[in-house]
Amino acid sequence: MIIIDSHTHVWPDKVADKAKEYLEHSFSRPIPAVPTVSNLLKIMDENEILKSVIASVASRPDQVQSINNWLFSIRKDRFIPFASLHPFYDKWQEELDRIKDNAFGIKFQPEFQDFYIDDELIFPVYERIQKLNIPVLFHCGVELSLPGIIHAGPDKILKIITTFPELKFIGAHMGGFQIWDEVIEKLAGKNIYFDTSSALIYMKKEQRDRFIAKHSIDKILFGTDFPFGTQKNDIDFLNALDISETNKVKLFGGNIKKLLNI
Repeated sequence: MIIIDSHTHVWPDKVADKAKEYLEHSFSRPIPAVPTVSNLLKIMDENEILKSVIASVASRPDQVQSINNWLFSIRKDRFIPFASLHPFYDKWQEELDRIKDNAFGIKFQPEFQDFYIDDELIFPVYERIQKLNIPVLFHCGVELSLPGIIHAGPDKILKIITTFPELKFIGAHMGGFQIWDEVIEKLAGKNIYFDTSSALIYMKKEQRDRFIAKHSIDKILFGTDFPFGTQKNDIDFLNALDISETNKVKLFGGNIKKLLNI
């Protein structure tokens, strides 16, 4: 069975140790591995993972180009880059052209980038992304390192996917970290993809059962949120669920392959 991790993060070697320290401090939890390209590849090999999506985030507009330059440089057969785009980067149109040529998708982190996803000032960006047919991965729900305001909740997500019905919207963390009941009520069954990273393993069994019963299995993607999660634990957990082998094939790799045409 092909396994593709649809949600991971790594940093350049020269800053990876500092990134690990920062993450442990911000999230008040241990990070199992230094988040480097070589460590991710090693762990992928240990767990028979064919490919991983590497998602990067520019907290400030001026970081977009340099982050993407690095991300594009590590593109390999095993890595699927999801580039960064700050919604208020003044050269976003030119950067989208570069992303279309060099990456497979885009990652937005509304908490770190300090924007509400349904801000209509950003709609021209979404419209262009939709036209270019670029999948977009959004952090959704609670952000543990910045608790309080939720920038990408179900109502805001619903506004986006209704306004841009052809946008390939991927809601990370099953569409809303720690607010899954609301996600099930308002988003499950809609034209939206969800990834399992830092979510499925934390949900109550009845929440998982309701979610999977209501939402198409073809629109759920396996993800681990490495380095926050361990790929082995997430694989073992998903394998233990009462899901048919046919559906596990879709979840582990088939759905993301189809979505990204890889």
